[in-house]
Amino acid sequence: MTDSEIEITAELLHGLLKDQHPDLAGLALREVAGGWDNHMWRLGDELVLRMPRTERAPDLQRKERRWLPFLAPRLPLPVPTPVRIGEPSARFPRLWTIMTWVPGEPLDCTSISRSDHAADTLAGFLKTLHVEAPTDAPTSSDRGAHPRNCTDGFEKCVQAIAPGGIAGDVQALWDVWDDAVAAPEWQGPPVWLHGDLHPANVVVSDGTLSGVIDFGDMFTGDPAWDLAAAWLLLPAGAGARFFEEYADADEATIRRARGLAALKSLFLILMGQNGERGLPGGKPTWGPAGRAALDRVLTPSWG
Repeated sequence: MTDSEIEITAELLHGLLKDQHPDLAGLALREVAGGWDNHMWRLGDELVLRMPRTERAPDLQRKERRWLPFLAPRLPLPVPTPVRIGEPSARFPRLWTIMTWVPGEPLDCTSISRSDHAADTLAGFLKTLHVEAPTDAPTSSDRGAHPRNCTDGFEKCVQAIAPGGIAGDVQALWDVWDDAVAAPEWQGPPVWLHGDLHPANVVVSDGTLSGVIDFGDMFTGDPAWDLAAAWLLLPAGAGARFFEEYADADEATIRRARGLAALKSLFLILMGQNGERGLPGGKPTWGPAGRAALDRVLTPSWG
């Protein structure tokens, strides 16, 4: 998953800054734990360096550079926005980006205590984001369409998770998925989607959601892909308030969103198990978050 041939160090970054952005070279550098496609380092108090560490990361950064300046000004929560561009060089052969830092603690490392506020905040954010996208907006080859297109992936996730890793009845899990597959398709235009809303991609301050990060997977399509966040991010009991505040999700969309929440919960559990085993790409903190989300998905009175 990662490019082990390129070691990202403070010395390397300091050299890159001196070469390309010397006015920033005197700011303190601090490594940030986590990240998937990008290795991140704080730069001073307000900026962050995003250094690609997967093959696809440069393209994701190009997408963020193109579209976040367009989206960010109208969104009601802080999101990272590009402020400087790093070009490939002899020191580092890939592009890199300096972005604004969004303060807060990732949700996979903390919890939400102000559930009503978080539900209202998430609903307001997604309602603002989910508007019809322009024709040249990015699309995804494997996400954004009807859940039925992901049934093979869902089955593989179920089979890959170790016994005991799935909360509740496996048949109940399949019932949720089958209901999502049976739901009517999205009839509206493709809307803007964050595309990868899970606990490691939102931050929390004062017990509630305070920012959304990592827009590298943004694309357009069915809003159910983002509305799955009602189960992935919010505490039990907050779903009904979220959908009431969001207001634009019909029954079919909620059914698709719940199935997609099941799929994403399984992925979080799988990455958590890989982390516990020390496998590349594993994320130990994602397992508990995924199991809690799946428990919410499988609770009939989820709202």
